Amino acid sequence: MVFVIKRVYEPAEPGDGFRVLVDRLWPRGVSKERAELDLWDKDVAPSPELRTEWHHAADRLGDFEHFAERYRAELDESPAAEALLALGREHEHVTLLYGARDEHTNHAAVLLAWLGEHGASVATD
Repeated sequence: MVFVIKRVYEPAEPGDGFRVLVDRLWPRGVSKERAELDLWDKDVAPSPELRTEWHHAADRLGDFEHFAERYRAELDESPAAEALLALGREHEHVTLLYGARDEHTNHAAVLLAWLGEHGASVATD
């Protein structure tokens, strides 16, 4: 199994394998057909409170480590995160899709790192 992340706005490719949207909110301007999802896993995304706090932070880059720390703590307690690890054992390739513009400073990057820390094989660019 290997997990990767990809923006949901990029076209689906055969190599994507099992495609999972890991955002709590549906991404703007993307139809369900275009997204070509196998699963929308809202519960593995940051909590609504944490997401709101992060999106309203005055210094998002400066606050990213704080956000990432709190999100990792949520993942540690999340049955959805454990289920995602199990899903990875069922599929050779799992692409985690996200809508954020920043490809490096986003919750999907934190989730990918968390999966790697918990025994999953992950690939980064």
